[in-house]
Amino acid sequence: MGDLLPRRRAPRILVVDDQPSIAGLMSQLLTIRGYEVITAASADQAEAEIRRQSPDLILSDVMMPGKSGYELCRTLKENPATRLIPFVLITGLSDSTDKVRGIEAGADDFLNKPVLAEELIARVKSLLRLKEFTDELETADSVLCTLGLIVEGRDPYTEGHCERLSVHAADLGRHLGMDEDSIIALKRGGYLHDLGKIAVPDEILKKGSDLTPPEWQIMKLHPITGENICRPLRSLRLVLPIIRHHHEHTDGSGYPDGLSGSEIPVLSRVLQVVDVYDALRTARSYKPAQNHDQAAQTMRDEAARGLWDAELVSEYFSMLNQKRQVA
Repeated sequence: MGDLLPRRRAPRILVVDDQPSIAGLMSQLLTIRGYEVITAASADQAEAEIRRQSPDLILSDVMMPGKSGYELCRTLKENPATRLIPFVLITGLSDSTDKVRGIEAGADDFLNKPVLAEELIARVKSLLRLKEFTDELETADSVLCTLGLIVEGRDPYTEGHCERLSVHAADLGRHLGMDEDSIIALKRGGYLHDLGKIAVPDEILKKGSDLTPPEWQIMKLHPITGENICRPLRSLRLVLPIIRHHHEHTDGSGYPDGLSGSEIPVLSRVLQVVDVYDALRTARSYKPAQNHDQAAQTMRDEAARGLWDAELVSEYFSMLNQKRQVA
């Protein structure tokens, strides 16, 4: 029966060292313990290998021709696509300043030359457990984003809404010069902002307009519900304010907390602008779709009345106009 169960993939370890004897020894020590090992003789070769197939762990010498281990580590840790890969610096240098350089570069651990087999295996096992945990968190993120799409699918008028918000909110974040963590939060916020509607009954969700006061009270709970669903995941901490506050208004008339002006987190205001534009451009059971110029005028009028952040509305249409000119 055990043979019928799917076998777990062997963890993939990248060893980076310009000395073939050292790389070969570490490769042998790890291979006999069941790990898949790939070697690279330089940082450039390592980066090419990572682009080809991402490893679960990187063991890198510090001193190499060309780019050093420090520089390779820093490059990978600054890239959102690779920064969660555990990175171990292997050095024959004992000066504490060298270790500080490694810490500043983002190294997860250190090994001293000559590398002891027992210590190598212990560090590898420990860091691979950490990688498995972070992979599980990323999987949980994916499950929640899928749930967001399922919620969207309950309303035939909002097909593609989440994906459009994810892309356009990230574009606006880049246009505003936001950091990469904020842009990732906006991408996730596009999928997760209405997750709390999972608790809203179909008859209310599909009604769209003319909700009774009790129905409206149920609808207004969805940002809090969505926040509560996502709160256990620390990886979503920057997304939580987007989920909770994307229905607040600049004049304080929104929900659930009645925040106003700069009290509303900027990421929430960014997603909100994109959300409103997409809603105006989409036909619903209770309204026709507006064209671009109509939507722009509507949003500028509503911003002037205190609903949306007027500066962000202006920046959004500036960005869209730039894109239209390029196209």
